[in-house]
Amino acid sequence: MSVRLRPLGATVASLAAMLLSGCASQSISWGGLGGSAEPPPAQPAATLLPASIPAADLVGRWGLAAYHKDEDRPRIEAAAAQQCANPYLISMGPTGGVMMHLADQATPTELRLKGAPGGKTYIGPAEDPPASMQDREVVHFDGRILILRWMDSEVQGRYGTMVYVRCAPEGAKRPRPKGKPKAKPAAKPAAAKPAAAKPPAPPKPKAPGPA
Repeated sequence: MSVRLRPLGATVASLAAMLLSGCASQSISWGGLGGSAEPPPAQPAATLLPASIPAADLVGRWGLAAYHKDEDRPRIEAAAAQQCANPYLISMGPTGGVMMHLADQATPTELRLKGAPGGKTYIGPAEDPPASMQDREVVHFDGRILILRWMDSEVQGRYGTMVYVRCAPEGAKRPRPKGKPKAKPAAKPAAAKPAAAKPPAPPKPKAPGPA
């Protein structure tokens, strides 16, 4: 029985030596015990979906403000509209994107509108998949108001949710708020017409005298 164990012991010893040597080289050929380790399959690239918003729809002049609490949104939308005196300009990029600023960036970069499952749209660098750390999610867009949320929570905490309100075309006068209409003066009563003079009564006929 001891004769049969000797080859097994030698095999275990040789495997242990191979394991020890494998710590340095990280490559062990197990021969009949198993094939060589295959590399993990490459992850498929994220499928890019068409954005629901054309890039041209964002081109223009915008009043810009930001909020951190959702209940502040109506007030901040009004504040953003007041910023049209010093508007934020979004223009078309050379390859069909939009020129906008990334976080902590002094100069604008051409960004892409990227579609994603669920009808979501993101704005960010073209080389990154949708919802990447440098992207912003389009929370709301109706043609007049654009609301963007940063995907990076640290940046979102510093900048807040961005509110863009479209400004009137350059050179156009902003409509003045309508005030209360002035009350019209009360109409004066018409002067009373003088009563028409009565015609004089005809004279009474005289009674006939005695014959």
